[in-house]
Amino acid sequence: MSKAAIARIIHTKLVGAADARSCNAIDDRACREVPGNFLLTIISQFFQQLGDAVANPKIVLPWVMETISAPLYLIGFLVPIRESGSMIPQLLLASYIRRLAIRKWVWVAGSFLQAFCIAGIGLVAWSLEGAAAGYAIIGLLALFSLSRCLSSVASKDVVGKTIPKTQRGRVSGWSASVAGMITVVFGAGLLLFSGRELAPVHYGIMLAGAGALWLIAGSVYALIREFPGEAAAADNAFIAAFRRLTILRSDRPFRRFVITRALLLCSALTGPYYVVLAQQQLGSPGYLLGLFVIASGAASLVSSPFWGHFADLSSRKVLIAAALMTTLLGLLVFLISVMRPGLFGFVWLLPLVYFLLSIAHQGVRVGRKTYVVDLAEGNKRTDYVSVSNTLIGIILLILGFTGALSSFVSVATIILILSLMGALGALLGFTLPEVE
Repeated sequence: MSKAAIARIIHTKLVGAADARSCNAIDDRACREVPGNFLLTIISQFFQQLGDAVANPKIVLPWVMETISAPLYLIGFLVPIRESGSMIPQLLLASYIRRLAIRKWVWVAGSFLQAFCIAGIGLVAWSLEGAAAGYAIIGLLALFSLSRCLSSVASKDVVGKTIPKTQRGRVSGWSASVAGMITVVFGAGLLLFSGRELAPVHYGIMLAGAGALWLIAGSVYALIREFPGEAAAADNAFIAAFRRLTILRSDRPFRRFVITRALLLCSALTGPYYVVLAQQQLGSPGYLLGLFVIASGAASLVSSPFWGHFADLSSRKVLIAAALMTTLLGLLVFLISVMRPGLFGFVWLLPLVYFLLSIAHQGVRVGRKTYVVDLAEGNKRTDYVSVSNTLIGIILLILGFTGALSSFVSVATIILILSLMGALGALLGFTLPEVE
């Protein structure tokens, strides 16, 4: 049996016979390559998301920073820098990417650069400590994030050109699910450390391995069959960037999506504070890190296919459900901290809450990616992605200063403040139009 025949069989089983025959919003040439491209995209995203799990900025990097005695206030910037650097430059970068008829190589270049940055963070964790280590990690994370910007802009266009409209959510869903399964195995390995703390050499090896995963992801992505698409004429990047910002004023559905997405940042921003709260209550044994990693991986494993299928039916409803879930979890943790703080002494409690938060965050990620891809076609999609990501990146940097609140309020209160953003996001989500 040929590779193409095997790809068609697997593709049909993953998306269903009816959807496998659908080629909404892509041309005839791309339609013939859908089964192979579908699987290659899943495999490349699997390695990327597995790398994200091993070098998780909401679990592993805060843990490493705390262990090597990096300044505490830097932890609040881990997620904002990790995300904003990949978003803010997109408004300018999109002007150059729009000129390319083939865009997969931009994703590949970004993946390779990310690999070297994460390996560099591993070297820092192995060899440095204190403020020097903290600032070195932040600097390398910023470079990693800028490299991710290349992949972020290109990925939406490549998926939009190679994967039919009713199958895009399941690409993210299945890749995240398989990555979650492997992450659970990785977390289980950390449980072997029992009450012992990990040594710097362990962090170095772990993060170097994560870098290798991005190298594999880029190599697989290079095999995708992408046909030349719409390419824009060369123009001044700065003028074009400001021109694209006007769509916020003229395009009401897109404007509401951007505001909703900004409020749903709560699912990402609260994550590190759950980890810090656990370390404050229970210390930093290796098994506790393992429990958080297992929680994150298990959440991807069990929820991503569901969210992906749900998003192909209504990505708007996925955003609403995930936002409400984030809000309820933050409220629960705050009430426990006020009324029954002794419950935090149970080692399983905060990892369990983090498991549920990770399920909600998967919903936000799958929902907003599917929504923006389905909201437009061609270069208009590139405009939507670049404008929304640039604005969200700026907002993330501003919200990074929430870490400074730790001097005035408890970690549980910070979790509550950020989680309440989800309630507002859910309300605004009800006003978004359906796009599937």
